[in-house]
Amino acid sequence: MPLRRRPGLPVLTLSRLVPNALTLLGLCAGLTAVRMALLERWELAIAAIVFAMVMDALDGKIARLMGVTSEFGAQLDSLADAISFGVAPALIVYLWSLSGAGGIGWALALVFAVSCALRLARFNVNLGDSKPFPWAERFFTGVPAPAGAGLALLPMVLSFELGEGVLGSAWFNGFMLAGVAALMVSTVPTFSAKRVKIPRRYVGLALIGVGALAAFLIGTPWVTLGAIGLVYLASVPVAMMVYRRLLKRHGMHTLGTGAGRQP
Repeated sequence: MPLRRRPGLPVLTLSRLVPNALTLLGLCAGLTAVRMALLERWELAIAAIVFAMVMDALDGKIARLMGVTSEFGAQLDSLADAISFGVAPALIVYLWSLSGAGGIGWALALVFAVSCALRLARFNVNLGDSKPFPWAERFFTGVPAPAGAGLALLPMVLSFELGEGVLGSAWFNGFMLAGVAALMVSTVPTFSAKRVKIPRRYVGLALIGVGALAAFLIGTPWVTLGAIGLVYLASVPVAMMVYRRLLKRHGMHTLGTGAGRQP
């Protein structure tokens, strides 16, 4: 009598593993950033977080392009984001500046990490929600986790060019962490770059802009990253005003209702 084969794990092609591999690379980058901070190699810590941001931007996009999206990938992405953009930035800022503030500094670091986890949990719960109006896709609800990590580390990035001074003080970084944590769990609408559409005739200019940005990142990384962070920070109140205007135009009155969601 022939032996029956037990059903095993499904065979997966290499292409289906690529998005999850990118997610794990981002997770490893976030943990490496913590190690660099423990060694007080702050520039490398920031570089590792930036690498994690790039991986986070690529994994979901590649999964959708290849048609290999899955619930497992979505959950893995959120868990990786909680570490790379919640735990890692909190520890980096604490080791760099907040450790001198004692228990208060550690409490603020915990608040930031917890707020990032809450934001990601809210994102997972609302995965299947439909958007009440099409233009809501142009906005996120609150500051996304990668952007929150960038804002939390913005004082450190600016200090590489301007010197520590106020930027390195515990009270300034504590205020920054608390403010960014509040923005992450808030319903404040922020702009989404995912829905930006580039007309065909401007594709060449867009590619030139990407090349110029890469050149600036290589030549003057801290000035470029600092400028990006400041521009994003300034865009938050602008997004609120634009969103309010759209709500009034469509007869709505609640700020944040229907905004798109992103981890």
